[in-house]
Amino acid sequence: MDTEVPNMVTAVLADYRGFDTMFETVVVFIAGLALLAILKSSSSSKRIKREHEVEAEPDLIVTNTVRLIVPVIQIFAFYVLAHGHVSPGGGFQGGVLMGASFILVALSWDLDEALARFSLNRCMTVAALGIFIYAGIGLLSMALGGEFLDYAELHKILPVSPEMARYHAMLGVEIGVGFTVAAIMFALYANLSSGGRLRDGL
Repeated sequence: MDTEVPNMVTAVLADYRGFDTMFETVVVFIAGLALLAILKSSSSSKRIKREHEVEAEPDLIVTNTVRLIVPVIQIFAFYVLAHGHVSPGGGFQGGVLMGASFILVALSWDLDEALARFSLNRCMTVAALGIFIYAGIGLLSMALGGEFLDYAELHKILPVSPEMARYHAMLGVEIGVGFTVAAIMFALYANLSSGGRLRDGL
């Protein structure tokens, strides 16, 4: 067997189809950038006037419940991300869960509260970092004498066999995907819910 990864879905997506998965992640990043640019330009040229808007205090029961469950969601997101190469899950699923936890904060309090925890600038930095992690692992494989995303070459710097090097590299790839998906998902919500103004929200 070429890899020690027991989850064959992840083995195919992150290893045999590594190029495809990397460019899927890049497409998510570019789509996020495009939508942010469109919404930002439209919000600056045309102010959205809301009528009959009522300021409401966050519901005490909702906010306290969310305060309890958001850490659980985020821990589970890390679990899904970290175990994606051995069981169902991975970067896309873990990233969606992490992004959803910040969206839940925005729905329970307001968008400002969520952006205080995960600002748009930080979102884009984390999203770009995810791409660099994925591509960086591929470039490191080339630097060690192999082909791009040839994870087996990493055994030259890791104290493991080539098969286990592929196993560990896939975890790094999943982390990169998770970073990008989580950041772009929340950034899209923040902009779509506020019409690109990044305030008020739904």
